[in-house]
Amino acid sequence: MSSGLYRSAHAASDGTPPAVEDGVTLISVDGQLPGQEPEPSAPAVTAAVGGDGGTAGHSAVMAVGSLVSRIIGFARNALIGMTLGAGIGDAYTSAQFLPGQIYELLLGGILSSVLVPLLVRRRKADPDGGLEYTRKLLTFAVLSLGVATLLVVAAAPLITAVQSSGSTSVGYHDLVTHFAYLILPIIFFTGLSALIGAILNVGGHFAAPMWAPILNNLVVIATCGVFVVVFGTAKGLRPEDMSGGRIALIGLGTLFGMVVQALGLLPALRKVGFSWRWRWDPRSLGLGEIGRLAGWMLCYVAANQVAVFVVVRLLSRVAGKNSASVLAFNNVFLLTMMAHGIIGVSVMTALLPKMSAAAAEGRYAEVSADLSRGIRLTAAALAPIAAIYGVLGAPISVMLFQGGAYGNDAALATGTVLVVAAFAVLPLSISYLCTYAFYSLQGNRTAALINLPVVAVRIGAYVVLAAVLDKSLSAAGMTAGNALSYLVSAVISLAVLRRRIGRLDLGSIALGLGKVLVAAAVAAALGLLVVHLMPGAGAPSGRGEALLQLLAGGTTVVAVYLAVATLLGVREVSQVAGMVRRKLGR
Repeated sequence: MSSGLYRSAHAASDGTPPAVEDGVTLISVDGQLPGQEPEPSAPAVTAAVGGDGGTAGHSAVMAVGSLVSRIIGFARNALIGMTLGAGIGDAYTSAQFLPGQIYELLLGGILSSVLVPLLVRRRKADPDGGLEYTRKLLTFAVLSLGVATLLVVAAAPLITAVQSSGSTSVGYHDLVTHFAYLILPIIFFTGLSALIGAILNVGGHFAAPMWAPILNNLVVIATCGVFVVVFGTAKGLRPEDMSGGRIALIGLGTLFGMVVQALGLLPALRKVGFSWRWRWDPRSLGLGEIGRLAGWMLCYVAANQVAVFVVVRLLSRVAGKNSASVLAFNNVFLLTMMAHGIIGVSVMTALLPKMSAAAAEGRYAEVSADLSRGIRLTAAALAPIAAIYGVLGAPISVMLFQGGAYGNDAALATGTVLVVAAFAVLPLSISYLCTYAFYSLQGNRTAALINLPVVAVRIGAYVVLAAVLDKSLSAAGMTAGNALSYLVSAVISLAVLRRRIGRLDLGSIALGLGKVLVAAAVAAALGLLVVHLMPGAGAPSGRGEALLQLLAGGTTVVAVYLAVATLLGVREVSQVAGMVRRKLGR
């Protein structure tokens, strides 16, 4: 949304749930809602842009846009916490989840897995390049989104009651509802942005969909600045203290950010020669075919959204109680997705075209070899990042989020959640790679069916951990539930893939993972020792101590990891370094 609302460049980058950008699907999909697994898109879209050279060029544009968007997004998310504080920020973040959840149910997964491949086919098959079909589809989608948005806004009190009424904080639920009335209309502009982005991508234009979300982030950052100038920071404010003016400024500013994002795509739409005309002809769209194709993806998405509702409802119980809650959980999820987006998505961008081509020709041994190589590469690259999160969770959180109404206690509580998230980094990316392997095999149904027990495990872990842990550890517990579900997803996926394509060289994968984990463990142990010798001893009181801990601890972790991994013969470390050098050179 800008907060994770629109699964596009702004999702995971701006500080909303999220996100994972995907240089392969070419729809700028980079964010997931916290508590859910990535929803890979159909690999068929890759063919729309031509060969490897085209894909590499487009990926470079998207990578730069994603990096800038993530940096600005972290600034946005940090400012939201500093401006509103933990308690008010929890209510705001809870309201921000809603448009993303509903959008995903209405359009999100279906857009990338069904509609974009359909537009690609019509572009190639129709004499007019699919222009009339696209106009009819856009007309139907805009009207449907408009009606759905109006109905959702009208039902805002009911929706927020399901999600956040469990809070015992006075006025919390009412505040979430007030924010929701202003933020839920984002659904319409999110869908419009996604549809325009899809049209641009299919037409070979990738820059605007990746860069437009930055406008969204800048608008919200400006809104935070105006809020501080007019009202000051919300430090010490309780939900019942939020005036109508404060709520209106933040809520409407958030909505305006998405409006600006949608409007920012219109010049690019004209540049590719697309002129929209109202064409109401739903019968010619083949809605029955679209529905059949979308069925399994809808099942996948719906299961994930149930998990999101559960985690937000459970965390709402501790919101405003000086505990890490929805805002902290979301901040940490963004850091987790950032690591995954930079490494996991980059590896998959390189491997997916080869895997898809090999699968289409029945060369399953090559699919297996590519998957094995991808897992080892991803693990080798992500292990030191996971170790850094585990060792330096507190100083990272203080550096990124402390300030204004977001005090040191709130930042340290967020750091505890980030330490737990360290154990989710590797399972998340490995499960993601496995799911993309299914998509290369056209296994949409299989991926959706695997996701059902995974989400069941996730929800079960949420409920159990919320019951047994102290409330102050609720967000950390929910993050642990995510990590467990990602691990279950990876294990089930590997077992099913082994039956589907034969030998997976699991011995090589296990040996490679073992070496990487040993190197990461040694690096983490020495990093912890160094950090605890520094001022603040792992619990910095301000950015000065946090910076010293980050410099000393981070340097130790990286250096020790590289040294031990080299001694253990982890070849993938040098391969990752070479891949990075080639990317920078290109």
